[in-house]
Amino acid sequence: MKYFFLSDGWTVGRVWELGGLWNESAWRRKPQIEQMNLCIWENEEKLWLYRVEEAVLMVEVRPGEALQLQSPNKSIGQVVLKRLMGADQAIELLCNSAEMALPD
Repeated sequence: MKYFFLSDGWTVGRVWELGGLWNESAWRRKPQIEQMNLCIWENEEKLWLYRVEEAVLMVEVRPGEALQLQSPNKSIGQVVLKRLMGADQAIELLCNSAEMALPD
């Protein structure tokens, strides 16, 4: 498994695997991407831990609808997470975080 942190209110867009963009027809399913019940606070921002299957190389993330409605005049571009991390790196970030939270 691989992991990444994603700001609260942001969503996953396109997903890439070794052959390029994830092809649901070829794989016969969506990629396995799961939000975990762990988050950290960094610079007053809540970052949720996500787990993805090993075949995923990269994910594109973008602000969710709620964030776009909150700031219609503020143009937020799409962000591509180029680097997914292994379990050891995710655990290290969780342990070194000044604040870690479980959902209410």
